[in-house]
Amino acid sequence: MKTNKSYAKRLKVTRNGKILARKAGQNHFNAKESRRSQLKKKGFVTFRMSNKEKSRFLSGLR
Repeated sequence: MKTNKSYAKRLKVTRNGKILARKAGQNHFNAKESRRSQLKKKGFVTFRMSNKEKSRFLSGLR
């Protein structure tokens, strides 16, 4: 099965196989926030996926 590219672009797979994702809903709403809160929203969060989902959506990555 092919990798779902639109789904894979939102995720980052680390060397050890952990999956990281951007926090949702933080696109352009940071303009009026304080710098501290902007930077707090910037990072990645760990993303839980079952092995079945990994094989379905991220088959080509690793």
